[in-house]
Amino acid sequence: MKANDTETKRFDKALDEILDLFNNLEDDKPVINYSMEVLQNIERAKLKYGSDMVDKKINTVVYEMLSWLDLNDVKTEDEG
Repeated sequence: MKANDTETKRFDKALDEILDLFNNLEDDKPVINYSMEVLQNIERAKLKYGSDMVDKKINTVVYEMLSWLDLNDVKTEDEG
């Protein structure tokens, strides 16, 4: 790719801005801290049965487990 001095400077500035944005991102906190054994079994299951099926099964189990709890009086940060 050929660029003149002006284009090179614009690219360098844009790259610096992208790197600055990346470096200032907030850490992504996991919702659930699975043990290493559970994570390995999830990966094995995804390889064997596919990601979509495993994600759906895990979501179903977690949804059912949480439905046993009375959570109507609790608001998350997203809900205000």
